[in-house]
Amino acid sequence: MQPIVRYMSRVHGMHPKETTRQLSLAVKDGLIVETLTVGCKGSKAGIEQEGYWLPGDEIDWETENHDWYCFECHLPGEVLICDLCFRVYHSKCLSDEFRLRDSSSHWQCPVCRSIKKKNTNKQEMGTYLRFIVSRMKERAIDLNKKGKDNKHPMYRRLVHSAVDVPTIQEKVNEGKYRSYEEFKADAQLLLHNTVIFYGADSEQADIARMLYKDTCHELDELQLCKNCFYLSNARPDNWFCYPCIPNHELVWAKMKGFGFWPAKVMQKEDNQVDVRFFGHHHQRAWIPSENIQDITVNVHRLHVKRSMGWKKACDELELHQRFLREGRFWKSKNEDRGEEEAESSISSTSNEQLKVTQEPRAKKGRRNQSVEPKKEEPEPETEAVSSSQEIPTMPQPIERVSVSTQTKKLSASSPRMLHRSTQTTSDGICQSMCHDKYTKIFNDFKDRMKSDHKRETERVVREALEKLRSEMEEEKRQAVNKAVANMQGEMDRKCKQVKEKCKEEFVEEIKKLATQHKQLISQTKKKQWCYNCEEEAMYHCCWNTSYCSIKCQQEHWHAEHKRTCRRKR
Repeated sequence: MQPIVRYMSRVHGMHPKETTRQLSLAVKDGLIVETLTVGCKGSKAGIEQEGYWLPGDEIDWETENHDWYCFECHLPGEVLICDLCFRVYHSKCLSDEFRLRDSSSHWQCPVCRSIKKKNTNKQEMGTYLRFIVSRMKERAIDLNKKGKDNKHPMYRRLVHSAVDVPTIQEKVNEGKYRSYEEFKADAQLLLHNTVIFYGADSEQADIARMLYKDTCHELDELQLCKNCFYLSNARPDNWFCYPCIPNHELVWAKMKGFGFWPAKVMQKEDNQVDVRFFGHHHQRAWIPSENIQDITVNVHRLHVKRSMGWKKACDELELHQRFLREGRFWKSKNEDRGEEEAESSISSTSNEQLKVTQEPRAKKGRRNQSVEPKKEEPEPETEAVSSSQEIPTMPQPIERVSVSTQTKKLSASSPRMLHRSTQTTSDGICQSMCHDKYTKIFNDFKDRMKSDHKRETERVVREALEKLRSEMEEEKRQAVNKAVANMQGEMDRKCKQVKEKCKEEFVEEIKKLATQHKQLISQTKKKQWCYNCEEEAMYHCCWNTSYCSIKCQQEHWHAEHKRTCRRKR
């Protein structure tokens, strides 16, 4: 016990009574095992001694129903126990809405209450949560690098319910979450376990706090607008141009130091407006309401500088407005799959073999067409077809037979169709000319692709070199900082040792000087001194009077001593 008390007092400044109390509580909770052993050597032989050691894997912990620590502040104390889950809370950590009204009534924690309130489509929620989990995995790399100690013997004792990012991802993939609040509770549980096991001021706890803060931000963005959240993560072509449901208000927004710029309004709070700008980066910003103008305001009144970026942003705004007018909303694959099945059932009843595209504006296939061409449409084979449709498999020879049959049915006075039928004899010449033409086009295209590929390769190599150089600079900077920090720590340690050594030498020197001073005083007291000049005396006169010389004796005798001398004459 005493070595532990001295160490805690010297290193952590803890009072001995507090150390003893905390040690007894740790023994009571099973975090430390106490033993009594009898000494067998030296002065401790036959004397009982207290021993303390950390439990290992051989300890079989009893499973408890509830956590030890508050789910909000992660500290022990008097807590309220939830009737539905393992979580506990301090009464002071709860808002007035969730505090216990009657001590005899049952109590449910804020997490359980929030999970009950929500009812969300699991398939839709799983799609959104996969985006959030992928971001969590990227940010949790540093947390995993710091060490996963969930196999530590004390981990099972301190942490009630273990959870990590792979476990959360597995639950998302299996569709086990019933609400966003349940997902958020698991992210908070990850922070809770990290703070308990590593400590509130540890580097792992800082990473877990950042991870939980980012997760809450992602969930807030999801609740703000699900369409924007999905499109900003899926990033299809022209994703920012698709209207949301409900539509965002379009405005001209002006940041400090910049001109007016087209933007979407995300939310409003007091005198501030949260907007997301059109353009290449689609940045977000809080803008004062006085710097907001309606999108219907004439551009000339805004006095903007029409840069290249501003023009691209306006082009994107025009495309968004066109999508609004056309009612062209983004549809996910699940919605398109349902429409595709419906359209395929309709097309199967007819002789049409076209497949339905997934483009929102190109859903309908062509109706059943006659094999015989009409007089008004002498070239039906050149009819434009959507790029997403598959052309019906009609062999070319059958088409020529149908044309020749048609010419037999028509009168001989149809020069247009006769010209069509006789034109088939010159197909070889046309094919040869077309072959030369398209060969040249293909070669030009091939050369252009090679040059583009070469430029792209050079750009990628240049960017890779720049990235590698920056990474090397960063590694070098980190190595230098680490070396400087290690050197500084070593210097501080050496300085501390030198100071302690100097202090010890100073104390020893003071002790020596005090001893010498005491000895000198003792020796001085044992000597006799001249009553007249205070030099060391040689001649004794009477009981307390001595002299160093006869001269001093005569001077003192005539001055005063002859009246008080006690020497017998």
